[in-house]
Amino acid sequence: MQYSDATDEQGAVTSAPKQPKPALVRSRTKASDVLSITPTLVAEPCYDVEHAPVDNDPRAWSNARKTFTLILISVASMIATICSTIQNPVAEQIEADLSATGSQFSLDISTFILIQGLVPLIWNTIYEMKGSKFVYVFSLVLFTIANIFLALSRHFGAVIGLRGLQAAGSSAVMAIGPASIADIFELEERGQKMGIYNVALLLGPALGPIFGGSLASIWNWRAIFWFLTLVLGMMLLAFAFFFRDTFRRERSLTFQNMLKQRIKNLLQTPSPKWKSSIPDDGPEYKSGTIVDIEKTFATQASPQSGDPSHPCSSQIRLVTTNAILLKPLLLVVQRKANLLVLLSSGLFFAYGFLIHYATARTLSESFNYDPIKIGLVITLSYGTGCVLGGILGGRLSDRELRRLTLVNGGQSYPEMRLKSTIICACLFPMIVVGFGWLSQKSAHISVIVVKLFLGGFLNNWLFSIIMAYIIDANPGRSSTAAVAASAFRGVLAFTAAETAVPLQDNLGNGWLFTIWSGILSLAGVCTLIVWLKGAQWRGQYESPAAKENEIGITLPSTPKTGSTFA
Repeated sequence: MQYSDATDEQGAVTSAPKQPKPALVRSRTKASDVLSITPTLVAEPCYDVEHAPVDNDPRAWSNARKTFTLILISVASMIATICSTIQNPVAEQIEADLSATGSQFSLDISTFILIQGLVPLIWNTIYEMKGSKFVYVFSLVLFTIANIFLALSRHFGAVIGLRGLQAAGSSAVMAIGPASIADIFELEERGQKMGIYNVALLLGPALGPIFGGSLASIWNWRAIFWFLTLVLGMMLLAFAFFFRDTFRRERSLTFQNMLKQRIKNLLQTPSPKWKSSIPDDGPEYKSGTIVDIEKTFATQASPQSGDPSHPCSSQIRLVTTNAILLKPLLLVVQRKANLLVLLSSGLFFAYGFLIHYATARTLSESFNYDPIKIGLVITLSYGTGCVLGGILGGRLSDRELRRLTLVNGGQSYPEMRLKSTIICACLFPMIVVGFGWLSQKSAHISVIVVKLFLGGFLNNWLFSIIMAYIIDANPGRSSTAAVAASAFRGVLAFTAAETAVPLQDNLGNGWLFTIWSGILSLAGVCTLIVWLKGAQWRGQYESPAAKENEIGITLPSTPKTGSTFA
């Protein structure tokens, strides 16, 4: 039995039995609802931010519920990426019907990619405040509305604007999806699940021309957007009625840091109600106090107090805005390991977008294939390679992570996963340069199909493992890391799309893919550097972060890494 000293209403010091309370809290008696003078610590098991206790833990859901959630997010992401290429086969129809030019149509495609990559920075803000279900449902509403008006458009200027809205609506599930997957799956199985999800991202652009060409050949280009409206309507109903929110604010470092900031403000600027009950030895009190977070808020910072001039009411709004919009993103990007893998993942994704566009032009000009046939060739070769590469690469990285964890005495770190990328990172540039020169010489279609398959296999192998690493290396900031990756993908894919046609027309496929072979070699080198130095770099950043907790608030740490909620 534990005892704590407390002061009763007459000022006498009494000693009363006390039941164990949550870890690192301050004891109270019924006679006093103020912070006691002498803290009592009760030891409880430590946990990391990703395993903080929550209600309805997504990681405790049934396998059927987890699989359904993964499939729903993946299908929605695939629809989003299909939109990037679905109207490419009907470019001539749209230009003739709406009196548009080829340059305007190219602007439409590039703008779509750029917006789809950058708008998730805003979606992440909403995600941290409202959760994943709200973001998915709201974005799908925008996505659906954009397609309805696109089907009714009479001017190409309106098409460009509405395609921007379409890109904004479609971007949420692409960017927040990896964070939702991290919410429901443990690190040891995350690679395989991320591989399945990434198949949707890279397969969608290959399926787009098939759907677009088929619908336009039967009806016209407007049927494309009516088709998307129908499909998105069904997805909207599925998310609204069957999807469970995966976000838990207790596992968000953004929320934890705002919580610490609020308590710091409460300690430094107590309200008049506090001043009458807090001892005068303020410095000693502030430096040694361990605060019961939940009860402190319940009794002193609750809205029912009716005190609009509460010392923290206005400050917390400002901290919330700053922390969600800017600070978490900077904390992710400023880390050297994160910056290198964000760059490499963006380059691998940009190549996946480029290969669809450049191959479609090659098959059309050199082999006289129609849009449907082009889509089938790319899907059956590059798309199949993406599926196998994503699933097998993710599974192997999970197995390698478990093996190295056992070798390391049960302790794991995210860089263990990257060992599975080294061989593929060396082979990939050679496959790319070979494809370029063979396609320029109009080699037999079977040779091109084999090269496309190998390229898709290696690209998604690398991309899936790196995306899993990005999530693993940023616990508590998985959504911020995911939207940072989305921003890199958008900017680099936009650049690849804008430069593909000039390079292909002036240099040919041989030199175009030789240049990209060098770029992908750079991406492989970045990945290798992170594999070798990433753990050391992360340790340098995590140590200063731990010191930020020294504000009179002690938070639990993980036995695996020793890092706290910072």
